[in-house]
Amino acid sequence: MDEIEIPAHFLCPISLQLMRDPVTVCTGITYDRENIEKWLFSCKNSTCPVTKQCLLDHDLTPNHTLRRLIQSWCTLNASFGVERIPTPKSPIDRTQIVKLLTEAKRFPEKQLKCLTRLRSIAFEGQRNKACLESAGVVEFLASTMKHKTEENSIVLSEAAIEVLFHLTPSEAQLKALIYNEGFQFIESLLHVLRLGNYQSRAYATMLLRSALEVADPIQLISVKTVLFVEILRVLRDQISQQASKAALKLIVELFPWGRNRIKGVEGGAVSVLIELLLCTSERRTCELILIALDQLCGCAEGRAELLNHGAGVAIVSKKILRVSLVASDRGVRILASICRYSANARVLHEMLQVGAVSKLCLVLQVNCSFKTKERAKEILRLHSSVWKNSPCIPVPLLSSFP
Repeated sequence: MDEIEIPAHFLCPISLQLMRDPVTVCTGITYDRENIEKWLFSCKNSTCPVTKQCLLDHDLTPNHTLRRLIQSWCTLNASFGVERIPTPKSPIDRTQIVKLLTEAKRFPEKQLKCLTRLRSIAFEGQRNKACLESAGVVEFLASTMKHKTEENSIVLSEAAIEVLFHLTPSEAQLKALIYNEGFQFIESLLHVLRLGNYQSRAYATMLLRSALEVADPIQLISVKTVLFVEILRVLRDQISQQASKAALKLIVELFPWGRNRIKGVEGGAVSVLIELLLCTSERRTCELILIALDQLCGCAEGRAELLNHGAGVAIVSKKILRVSLVASDRGVRILASICRYSANARVLHEMLQVGAVSKLCLVLQVNCSFKTKERAKEILRLHSSVWKNSPCIPVPLLSSFP
């Protein structure tokens, strides 16, 4: 292929590669379908890449003549290693999708077959995704996911959630789902989190995070304990790194609202997060876990659970100065909350035993933020009378405390 020169008019102006499915836009310029669809639908552009003119519509007309010329050229140059491009499938249009949805609504027994077809359409290209969205597929999928009593309801929900995830609903669509469906959409996602397979639960977690990002404060305050239970189960099962990150970001975004910290503690958040922290060294994951634990230690229930876990104080102390500045700051904040509000003789002795006190002394001597050092200094000053005989605290440090 490298030994032969490809005619310039066979090349896509965007990729400069041989076109496999040439289509013409309203400005008269021809592009390869995959590239122009990405330009229009993924990158959200509304101009012609070559002429820079505004495209009044996004209709893509197949250039059959040019495609046949390219195919003939490929055949003539087969001896040079040029492979003949296959004749592309005709793209689906909105009318076909509407007909498919109407049939599924009229005949519930055909819903699974419809979802399978929608899945294949969604994977065929960006233009198909745009057609699906304009035909009301997002609303249909949300309706299909609603909790049912039939035995096959989870099968339908899993199929629907996969299509919905790959359609990547916009912020406006997610808002419409939340406000039009009320809590029913969230309940549908929880249904999949409870009963779905690993992949479906991963999709549900990521969709749940996207949905709650656009929810109003009332909805964030009103989430139930069961939501935290299911999200924490995703973390405990370690379904995938992507799902775990989404789950951690979700709880970090939810904990500051209303009584969500207490709901998280009741759902077992502290124990799950500590166990996860014990077995991970990935920087961002450690940071998110420590942020979540810091938020939970803002309430008495969270501090009590951390102190009741045999490895709680030890693993938090261990991560200080070993991960990042963010992790160190959050680790010191957690210890500060414990020392300020939950310290007793047993806790202070444990901090000494697991090396937390030594780590705080080290924080004062290395490159940390001013606030982190001030918190460490406050902790040491607060309990200097208990720890003053410890060999892990340098004498010059002791003399600086009253």
